[in-house]
Amino acid sequence: MSKQPRKQRKFIHNAPLHQRNKLMGVALSSELQSKYDKRSIPVRVGDTVKVMRGNFKDHEGKVEKIDLKHYKVMVEGVIIKKPDGNQVYSPIHPSNLMIIELYLTDDERNDILERKG
Repeated sequence: MSKQPRKQRKFIHNAPLHQRNKLMGVALSSELQSKYDKRSIPVRVGDTVKVMRGNFKDHEGKVEKIDLKHYKVMVEGVIIKKPDGNQVYSPIHPSNLMIIELYLTDDERNDILERKG
């Protein structure tokens, strides 16, 4: 893999779907880091996250939708009002989030958290 920023951007822009999910990694809170011995994990719908940067800093909510095409996450309660009165989600990049509580009903995700290496 190259160190050149233009090639890094090209890789992210042209990444296939199975690699895009790994690029949606979000930092874990300090309690979850010590519990699972991991710093970050890909975000999924149902996780409770805290916004760390931007206009909605310190807002906590559940992940409602994930946009893999544009690398954005929509969080419950993080909405903006449009001039016509409609309310839409304000998309947030995963690097600006921190997972507070994991959604653990998926057995495959539990296996990911338990494995070492």
